[in-house]
Amino acid sequence: MIRKILLSLVLLASFAITRAQSSAELKKKQAEIQQEIDELRQQLDQTKKYKRQSLSELNLVQKKLRLRESQIRNINNQIELIQGNINQNWRDIVKLRAELDTLKMQYQESVVYAYMNRSNYDFLNFIFSAGSFNDALKRMAYLKSYRSYREQQATNYRNTWTQLQQKIDGLNKNKAEKSAALDEQNKQFKVLADEKKEKDAVVSKIKSQEKELLNDMAAKRKQDARLKNAISAAIRREIAEAKKRAAAEREKKEKEDAAKRAAAAKEEKKDNAETGKSTAATRPEKPAKENKPLSVLESSEDVKLVSDNFEKNRGSLPWPVNAGRIAMGFGRQKYEGLSVDYDNPGITIEADAGSSVKAVFDGEVVSVISVGPVQGVIMRHGKYFTTYSNLSSVAVGKGNQVKIGQVIGKLDEKDSGRGELEFIITNDKNTNLNPEHWLRHK
Repeated sequence: MIRKILLSLVLLASFAITRAQSSAELKKKQAEIQQEIDELRQQLDQTKKYKRQSLSELNLVQKKLRLRESQIRNINNQIELIQGNINQNWRDIVKLRAELDTLKMQYQESVVYAYMNRSNYDFLNFIFSAGSFNDALKRMAYLKSYRSYREQQATNYRNTWTQLQQKIDGLNKNKAEKSAALDEQNKQFKVLADEKKEKDAVVSKIKSQEKELLNDMAAKRKQDARLKNAISAAIRREIAEAKKRAAAEREKKEKEDAAKRAAAAKEEKKDNAETGKSTAATRPEKPAKENKPLSVLESSEDVKLVSDNFEKNRGSLPWPVNAGRIAMGFGRQKYEGLSVDYDNPGITIEADAGSSVKAVFDGEVVSVISVGPVQGVIMRHGKYFTTYSNLSSVAVGKGNQVKIGQVIGKLDEKDSGRGELEFIITNDKNTNLNPEHWLRHK
């Protein structure tokens, strides 16, 4: 019985620790989601300062809705976990009550037996009726063991009763937690309903400005096409120059190797004339050094190191502006309630007009382009390229070596007090990558 109780205690403790960890993780996640919602609310307050509604505001509202729904799902998980604790506590209570009844019955039987044999004469008679001294010692040890058994029975009963009370207290606590979680869930549902109304209001206002929105989208498509052509041209140019450099290096190396072979042959001929025998058979050939294949743009180990460092900083690159928010994400964008379907080659970062735009990594300026009334800068980082467009002015030129965080230009004004930076990351295969996966989480 003692071993069984100890085993139950160990299993219950491990189960409680696991559930406590799960509960702590869910609460931590809920706090993180709430922090994101608070940040989005601040960004929305900034967006509402502008003259007219925009897709940026709708994007933020929709993101806030998704976070709110995620928070509600998180609360549902907490409720399920609490309900699991309640069910487990009920099972434990039923089990402990059964054990308590068994212990109580056993203890009652031992008490009745002790009462029936309570006379000191009976105990003495039991000892002195032994056939030998050793038998008398065994009988004394038995009586002592029986007394200890009764004491252990009482201890087991008290411990089981204490466990039962703890489980009942835990059950009451779980019920209170579930009630609080349900209240929070209802509160979040009400907030979600209000936020859906907010989204509908933004959609309605944007629809009233549909003509301006379509003009903006048409202008952005033209700008994207120009950027795509400029980036492709820059990559082709860099690849061509890299091939020329590689060809020149190969030609130079071939000439050096030929000169070395000629000198070696001349030396060997001289040795043969002096010794009268060829040493070619005894001179071991050096195995050719195997070089790891590089990208066309990684024509040297130095350039490859830049690419490797850029890759290692994936997820931790600094933002190109000090204070900005994503107005349009990467790839195919759809907006609920609007017939807007847009494939963004990078991300559109909204910030105050005139904000300084900075390099996200060390690199070389390979092109400064004009995209209609605005400018753009394309930088190379090994086999990767970053593009910064919608600049009103540029502070760097082609061929400049730029350090991380260095200002490369100023953001142009799209609307009153607002600018939108088009930020694109491309690899040497001219494939656009999602910048959100490369920039650090703000």
